[in-house]
Amino acid sequence: MEVSFNFGLLRERIKNAFSTQENFADALGIGRTSLNQRLNNVSEFSSKEILKSCELLNISLEDIPIYFFTLNVQKHEQMS
Repeated sequence: MEVSFNFGLLRERIKNAFSTQENFADALGIGRTSLNQRLNNVSEFSSKEILKSCELLNISLEDIPIYFFTLNVQKHEQMS
């Protein structure tokens, strides 16, 4: 089973705080493409990136699981 995370709340927070993902990527110190890969479950956020993101976006450490580790729910089709 492949694990993927839902970054919807994180995307919303980025948009509200930085207007664009590119602005946020610059502040985080990574490229826009790298940020896109993380937000699209192609690669993973490092622990340092998570902590810096929390600082930049004013996310409390207690809320890290909500923003970075909410699992995508996969709907499986049943055969009839």
